[in-house]
Amino acid sequence: MYLSTSNDRRTDNCGLRSDGNPRAEMATPTINRLDYESELWRGGLTRVAGVDEAGRGPLAGPVVAAAVILPSRWRETGCDERLRGLNDSKQLTEARREEFFAVLTSHPEICFAIACVDAAVIDRLNILQATHRAMAEALRQLRPPPEHVLVDGRPVTSLDYPQTAMVKGDARSHSIAAASVLAKVTRDRMMHEFEQQFPGYGFAEHKGYGTPQHLAALARLGPCPIHRRSFAPLKARQGALF
Repeated sequence: MYLSTSNDRRTDNCGLRSDGNPRAEMATPTINRLDYESELWRGGLTRVAGVDEAGRGPLAGPVVAAAVILPSRWRETGCDERLRGLNDSKQLTEARREEFFAVLTSHPEICFAIACVDAAVIDRLNILQATHRAMAEALRQLRPPPEHVLVDGRPVTSLDYPQTAMVKGDARSHSIAAASVLAKVTRDRMMHEFEQQFPGYGFAEHKGYGTPQHLAALARLGPCPIHRRSFAPLKARQGALF
């Protein structure tokens, strides 16, 4: 199921202006990031979940997915003031992500779940299937279960729910943005812990991505148990590393 909605609403339900110029705010339309949720809520659904992932691209660590159901009464009241500015996690500073994470996980009306799939499973399945597994597990944990799912990117055909998929959904849907923050913060915290378990790779800094620092550490130390050995940079270096 796909919904057609406008991104040019002039009222702001936790939306952001397209620029930060206060003089332009009166004339600049806002992005209403509750458009998709509100259309489904108006149709009688109350449990609309946004789902997103973090960690598809790194060479090490898990892929993490989160699912979030926001309260349907926000169609009338707007979102919690503390969540104004919530956006795609990649567009937020680490400090802002942590602030939003604290609000989302402590809010009594927000339902959420987080699931992880580790490197060994990623190597066995491939990263796409592992990502879909993490999303399905996060959604499965939601109680009560969702009636409809908003997905960032392409449709996930393996999900057992009606869904709306949208490109750049984490910048267009508040539910998906919330899920992206929960997934990103959870994964970043895990990578900080892995830095303590496997020192020398710089996981706390690069979070497992293939930076020059990380590749140099791989050449020096070889892979550790959280590395994804099926990923091209590691496979290409197998002769030198292993």
